[in-house]
Amino acid sequence: MFSLVVLAAGKSERFGRNKMLIDILGKPLIRRVIENALSSQVDEVIVVLGYMRKEIEDVLKDLPCKVVYNRNFEEGMSSSVKIGVSKISKTAEAVLILPGDYPLVTAEDINRVISKFRETGASIVIASYKGRPGHPILFSQKLFKELLKISEEEQGLKAVVRKHREEVVLAETNSPGVLMDVDTEEHLKKAIQFLNKLYSE
Repeated sequence: MFSLVVLAAGKSERFGRNKMLIDILGKPLIRRVIENALSSQVDEVIVVLGYMRKEIEDVLKDLPCKVVYNRNFEEGMSSSVKIGVSKISKTAEAVLILPGDYPLVTAEDINRVISKFRETGASIVIASYKGRPGHPILFSQKLFKELLKISEEEQGLKAVVRKHREEVVLAETNSPGVLMDVDTEEHLKKAIQFLNKLYSE
């Protein structure tokens, strides 16, 4: 069983407005992310919300994902990771963590990470493009307790990846989308161009 946690609780301060709700080719960004995740081989999708929780819930209400609320979202991403991981199925053999601002991560990208885990049994599998690590990141069950103890002060998930760097395996996706988040208006333009090109091929 594989669980996927989408982190969508932040205030998008760099972007200037809530990027989870911005329109990307007719769909709110976060809905695009969740639909892609639900189309993959994961068994459950958990979305961690915080800022503007009600508005985001509204655009996801008909999707079969589990929504959880992080009342401490202003403490940073680590608090959302911990809440998300605490809500996954007790039978999960691994959890994939995906920031909510990666609308170009496809179901196929997620499946490649899962396949690489099945093939290698690695503690950590990271989606990559041309050898550059991106998202999502998979953590095997043996690291769940560590994930529940991370903190922003100690660099959160980065610290876990660094501690276990000898056990990290990259899953090559052949897709630059695993490296492309939407943090600025410029990033948004690039994401839309990328999708337009994809759909026209």
